[in-house]
Amino acid sequence: MSEVTALTAQPSKYDRLIAAAQAEKPAATVVAHPCDETSLRGAIEAADIGLIVPVLVGPEAKIRKVAAEHRLDLGRREIVDVPHSHAAAAKAVALIREGRGELLMKGSLHTDELMHEVAASATGLRTERRISHVFVMDVPGHADTLFITDAAINIFPNLEAKRDIVQNAIDLWVTIGLGEPRVAILSAVETVTTKIPSTIEAAALCKMAERGQITGGLLEGPLAFDNAIDPESARIKSINSPVAGRAQILVVPDLEAGNMLAKNLTFLTHADAAGIVLGARVPIVLTSRADSIRTRLASCAVAALYAARRRAAQVIAV
Repeated sequence: MSEVTALTAQPSKYDRLIAAAQAEKPAATVVAHPCDETSLRGAIEAADIGLIVPVLVGPEAKIRKVAAEHRLDLGRREIVDVPHSHAAAAKAVALIREGRGELLMKGSLHTDELMHEVAASATGLRTERRISHVFVMDVPGHADTLFITDAAINIFPNLEAKRDIVQNAIDLWVTIGLGEPRVAILSAVETVTTKIPSTIEAAALCKMAERGQITGGLLEGPLAFDNAIDPESARIKSINSPVAGRAQILVVPDLEAGNMLAKNLTFLTHADAAGIVLGARVPIVLTSRADSIRTRLASCAVAALYAARRRAAQVIAV
């Protein structure tokens, strides 16, 4: 076997996550408005490989029409009939509140439409923790899985929100069995300066970790992107830290920075970017119409694995 063949034969980071999730009991998953080929196929294929047991919420006639047009076998999948996407979002959240699902999965409705129902104070899925998004990145040529947070939900989070954003990402990393994460709080530079407020917040987050306000991971910041992920850059800058050059969770200063970073990796390095929302009562699988099948399955796998490990921890606690 040639070196190239040997490398390509190795399972990817996503393959390992999917395999780990398949070893667990499939997660009951409420799918909100899977009314186009991409979202319906994603749910059915995730079910076919044993990641989830879907409950499809949306206009039944439309779901069946999409399935027939694209030769998707619905089998005996449960369908909850509602008239439109607004109703699907509300009903999907209600089913989660009733205990019908361990995961919530976005279909072909707008993210804002679903998250509006999730965030509703009286009828939604909020907890004491801030809701945040994590991109689970498989970057070609990079040894570690990378988490980028938050690049999709919180636009300009304050320090308290960033504490929850960091803790959500750490909890996900630890719960799905990846060990103790190395967390870089990113900014434009690696020195603290009043001219760049994100450097001050990065330093504050690290102090919060020292005082036990953030737990489960090793934090370092501020770090620039290069000296967060490249050991040689960290060495040149004389940054002595177990995180510098070896970060696994990248915490961005705001949504704009995170979104650009994730998309740069996706389009310039051909990285895959699975997505999951944390901080609600259940994990939420957010997928994009541009996502590949493997990325969609990875998003389901991460969420299902997280749900399964939380389920096991609750059983042990009882």
